[in-house]
Amino acid sequence: MSDRDGIFAGDDPFAISRSWLDEAAKVEPNDPNAIALATVDKNGLPNVRMVLLKNITDDHFIFYTNYEGAKAQEIAASGKAAFVLHSKTLGRQIRVRGTVEKVDAATSDAYYASRSLQSRLGAWASKQSTPLSSRGALMAEVARVTAMKGPNPDRPPYWGGYKIAPVEIEFWADGAFRLHDRFKWSRDACNDSWTIQRLQP
Repeated sequence: MSDRDGIFAGDDPFAISRSWLDEAAKVEPNDPNAIALATVDKNGLPNVRMVLLKNITDDHFIFYTNYEGAKAQEIAASGKAAFVLHSKTLGRQIRVRGTVEKVDAATSDAYYASRSLQSRLGAWASKQSTPLSSRGALMAEVARVTAMKGPNPDRPPYWGGYKIAPVEIEFWADGAFRLHDRFKWSRDACNDSWTIQRLQP
């Protein structure tokens, strides 16, 4: 793989992912860590929505959400998800597919505590993905929760983190005349070694 140099170089795809995200954070004006997260419903119909990628560890990609929303129900049913992180300014993409499970409670507690008070209260007020009669009803619930929970709310039991253990990671960089550079890292299971292939544009 002699031509896998420059931004593609390295033996650890998680380190490459962190490097690309760090570079994107310097140039993207809004939410450089926004990912389009895909799941499938019980009928096999795909769903995709934007969430924020909050951490890349040595073996997982982590995001946080309501455990009772549509995405969580679909994750619970399949145990799988995929996402793409697109940096338009840099002309790069990271595509990931893998298995998903909840992070431990302590990790969710720590991240929840780091959020703004308004976001912490919002996690209590929102019954994500369920019908809402009006914006006013939502704000009334926020006010009720604020009065009840005060300035230091605990984490809702139905809110926390997920970690994606990838079996496939693809690094894509824009090329002149649509002749892009693509390298796919793949493995059959999370404990297996990676196979790396250059892909056609």
